[in-house]
Amino acid sequence: MSIRFDAADAHWRVAPLPGLSAAQKDWLTRGGSLTAHLRALGAVAVRVTREGVALPWADESAALGLAPRAPVWVREVVLCVDGVPFVAAHSIAPLAASAGVWQAMRRLRMRPLAELLYSDSSVARSSLVSRRLTARHPLYHLAAHEVDGPPPHALVARRSVFERRSAPLMVTECMLPALWTHLATLSGASKSDEWLAHPRVREHGRPLEHTASRAHPATRASDERSR
Repeated sequence: MSIRFDAADAHWRVAPLPGLSAAQKDWLTRGGSLTAHLRALGAVAVRVTREGVALPWADESAALGLAPRAPVWVREVVLCVDGVPFVAAHSIAPLAASAGVWQAMRRLRMRPLAELLYSDSSVARSSLVSRRLTARHPLYHLAAHEVDGPPPHALVARRSVFERRSAPLMVTECMLPALWTHLATLSGASKSDEWLAHPRVREHGRPLEHTASRAHPATRASDERSR
């Protein structure tokens, strides 16, 4: 299924930046539900930090073809694993779509957005794109509030657009330092890449070459990765 929207631009890129770690490249390019992947690490809870009408960020309005001051419906949540914030997510839909095609996003409350996106086979997904975020980007400030201690100079995030009946819903997910710390603990501080050689089974995995996907990508039994 084709999709009219593209989240990529000069900063948001399909190929992760070469300076990122293997774990970061892996999580930034995983297709399917991020919530499902997090559940493989522990109990996931959704904490809603903001919902309501707002203005889109500049890179959001450009990607969705919206006027800079066109109102959108915003949903911001923190995904916690065993009580620890791992991801800060920011999702938007045009205001008309949030009262029509995507009206269910207004009623999710503490349920993850994945329940809406991956339960409907008519939903298509754009390329996954990613970038580093610094204090110049508004999502950095939202995510920094969830960091235990001084936040790092830069965080990494990924983004894609879901489309249903020609209406877009953009999801941006910022990975927090606690996620990388947890993954390093699983693999051992001196063998941070060993865990990636034997990944957990992915419910909606995609290879690193993934550029465009449906909302229901096929489960892969294994991912071959070059070292």
